[in-house]
Amino acid sequence: MSKVLILAEHNGSTINQSTAKVLTAAKQLNPQLIDVVLFANNTDLSGQVAAMNGVNEVKYIQCNDNHDQLAASIAPTVADMAGDYTHIFGPSTTFGKDVMPRVAALLEVNQLSDVMEIIDANTFKRPIYAGNAIITVKTNTAQIVATVRTASFTAEKSTDGTATVTESTLTSAANHTSFVNISTGNSDRPDLQTASKVISGGRGVGSEENFKIVYDLADKIGAATGASRAAVDAGYVPNDMQVGQTGKIIAPDLYMCFGISGAIQHLTGIKDAGTIVAINKDADAPIFEVADVGLVGDLFKIIPEMMEKL
Repeated sequence: MSKVLILAEHNGSTINQSTAKVLTAAKQLNPQLIDVVLFANNTDLSGQVAAMNGVNEVKYIQCNDNHDQLAASIAPTVADMAGDYTHIFGPSTTFGKDVMPRVAALLEVNQLSDVMEIIDANTFKRPIYAGNAIITVKTNTAQIVATVRTASFTAEKSTDGTATVTESTLTSAANHTSFVNISTGNSDRPDLQTASKVISGGRGVGSEENFKIVYDLADKIGAATGASRAAVDAGYVPNDMQVGQTGKIIAPDLYMCFGISGAIQHLTGIKDAGTIVAINKDADAPIFEVADVGLVGDLFKIIPEMMEKL
């Protein structure tokens, strides 16, 4: 019978939705139990995890000096805890991709990355070739370390859980690594990775100044904003807005993109979106092959018309 340990992700005050999605994936194993390890410096976070339906125990580990942000500090503790578990899961986010490979290396097992479907306790599906193909992977190792592709699972929304919480203090923090600071863009818009609506712009927007028209439309409908790699490389927007294989993998209910041609690397990041709407003046743009709704036209004419209708 499977026993699962999940690595929780948070922003300091709220448990990230990625944790709830990993919990959904773990439940598909029909395990004997699911425990969650939480590294933080805020006891309120442990209560948020404990309320998630299906969690047996929250292992809350108090961290000082921001060591909960450092993979070098927390990975050894996760590995030490892993002895009684058959599966150790983390989210396939920037945080999870930083920590989980270290855990796998310490346990001397191969990591399974971007698990998008669970067939049984030892068999999984994951994307390869930028999402152009799906491979089925079977492993017979005693322990399985994996990152879960959060865009492929819905978040566990139940808050009637009654998990027990055990507290301890991180005692093996890395002394060769220290936290300096973390900086994020200031925005009142929804978070790109969890937003239900996303509006993106590409090279066709033309300039940093022209991106204001994309921001205005996003603000009008309460959407997050994203961009293609071409727009990021051109300096139109910061790289934390990049959507795609080398950016953020997202699965909003609605994804609208303007001036994005549809390179395969970008399509990898949006293929799980509920509805894809594409606007591009090039009728042969690859984006129209995957769009649910496509409109050939000038975005500088179409967006103002949409704003007027809205």
